[in-house]
Amino acid sequence: MQLKNYNSIHMTKVTPNDGIFKKRIKTCYSATIPSSLQKCYETGRIDAFKLDWQEGMPNKPHIFWDSDVAKVLEGIANILALYPDKELEKEYDKIIDLIASAQQKDGYLNSFFSSVSSDRWQGLYMNHELYCAGHLFEAAVAGYELLGKKKLLEVACRYADYIESYFGRKEGQVRGIPGHEEIELALIRLYKATGEKRYFDLAKYFIDERGTSPNYFAEVEGKNFTQIERFQAHKPVREQTEAVGHSVRAVYLYCGMADVARLSDDDELFHACETLFENITRKRMYITGGIGSSFSGEIFTTDYDLSNGSLMYAESCAAIGLARFASRMFNATGDGRYAEIVEKTIFNGILSGISLSGDKFFYTNYLEVDDNTYSYNHGAKERQPWFDCSCCPTNFCRFLPEMLSYIWSESDSEITLNLPIANSCQSTFGELEVISRYPYDGKITVKVKSNKKFTLKLRIPEWCKKYEMSLNGVAVTEKAEKTYIAINRTWSETDVVEYNLDMPVRVIHSNLKITGNTGRIALMRGPLVYACETIDNPKGIANMIIKKDQDFELCEVAGLPAETVGIKGKAVAESSPDNEALYFEGDLMRENIEFIAIPYALWNNRGAANMAVWIRCE
Repeated sequence: MQLKNYNSIHMTKVTPNDGIFKKRIKTCYSATIPSSLQKCYETGRIDAFKLDWQEGMPNKPHIFWDSDVAKVLEGIANILALYPDKELEKEYDKIIDLIASAQQKDGYLNSFFSSVSSDRWQGLYMNHELYCAGHLFEAAVAGYELLGKKKLLEVACRYADYIESYFGRKEGQVRGIPGHEEIELALIRLYKATGEKRYFDLAKYFIDERGTSPNYFAEVEGKNFTQIERFQAHKPVREQTEAVGHSVRAVYLYCGMADVARLSDDDELFHACETLFENITRKRMYITGGIGSSFSGEIFTTDYDLSNGSLMYAESCAAIGLARFASRMFNATGDGRYAEIVEKTIFNGILSGISLSGDKFFYTNYLEVDDNTYSYNHGAKERQPWFDCSCCPTNFCRFLPEMLSYIWSESDSEITLNLPIANSCQSTFGELEVISRYPYDGKITVKVKSNKKFTLKLRIPEWCKKYEMSLNGVAVTEKAEKTYIAINRTWSETDVVEYNLDMPVRVIHSNLKITGNTGRIALMRGPLVYACETIDNPKGIANMIIKKDQDFELCEVAGLPAETVGIKGKAVAESSPDNEALYFEGDLMRENIEFIAIPYALWNNRGAANMAVWIRCE
């Protein structure tokens, strides 16, 4: 397979000018990172690196705390590259000094296993040591590449060297693998930053070793097949055809697999990535790009098992992992179906997980909430300021600024516009400016300021059935290939491409195997999934029936950002003659009403409310 050589244009080369990315990233700087830092101090996550905890003291360190601090540090590095802040940088340096002081003489670094427990590597299935190491490596690379800071990178390299000496197939080494995958993709980042091939080889070892015989989790740790499958170690990765087990671990693994496959021209490994991606997006993904069907175990279950309420999962971290996986697959192939998932996931399944204020979060992203919804954990009915397991809040610290890196990709001769939000981009070919109100409007203008010859590729989303495009006022007649229209020319400083993506309200049905959606529809416009909240629909959601054959209207939505576009239409509200009766005979009463739907990602920003994406229809 001949893979493409695209790379995402780094976030530091892209300036957002839109009403969504720009505000979310600025709020990350002003609220998300400060609140997460505060919580990391309040809960003892940062002080755990002092290694002075003793029994009876508060804030007993936990096996995954180091990963939360590392993600916040990576987020700070990302934000400082966009918003220089001397006080925040001082805080960043202070935390890194503390982490460096906790590193052991042999390079090992983990606050829990250096203060609470001495059982290093004695439970890879659940102990998170390699997972925490991976996030430390990512934070170190971000600080080095964005801020030129080497201290944490040197710490990370010492730790990676120690891990590389401990794990492997050489005599005296342990043939172990991570229980929670993440270090695989992190080692690739470390390899790219340092050029040290041993880090690539270690990432490849962890991927190649997974699921092979003797199976570490079975032979050494005594786990059964169900447990091993939960952590994607039930068979070698090249033989895996279905996304199984813990959904966050899975997509982090797939990111590492895609990286290794691309760097080593491993067709078999890349084909496994393609197969797993297809299984997720065709049979195991929510309409929002959320993944993970069951809160119990936080797992993929079976094809088409996609319930909407209490039992579902769709963790924010899982959606972030899927976007990262899809972006890697696009850069390796140039195929727009991967960019489609990046777009769907960011605008729906990811941004739903964080409030507009930037300091409250969903762990589980329900598609339906009513008075009967039972929240098993993590406050799934309303966003919360923090969780005991706060992987999601800290993940948003780094992902929100990282969103800018998903807008453009480029190779030696091509540049692709993947998310046409308003932005200015400094590419290797020159400056490009996008003027748009996307995703609320399909009219897009691209100004090219360059005298170089290259191919500009513009995505025509799969949801768009009608469009027009022109270059300097002359119609572009090229056909889309893999959803991208390519314009190859020697550009001038005044060239302008204009295109208009038709963006009607679309009525979406789900596969009939998703039994919970029988007789229901969802509404989409452009890449956005819409939901109904009781704030706009006081007659109720569960008892509402939308007339699907109608001319929907667009409307403003009170209490949401000014650029927000809502959907308004006709519906029927049902009511029973006795609201207290558990069961009854007779007809329901019906009342003609109007409904309003809002972008799903914005629900629960105006107070507590019931909500649903899938609505009954007639």
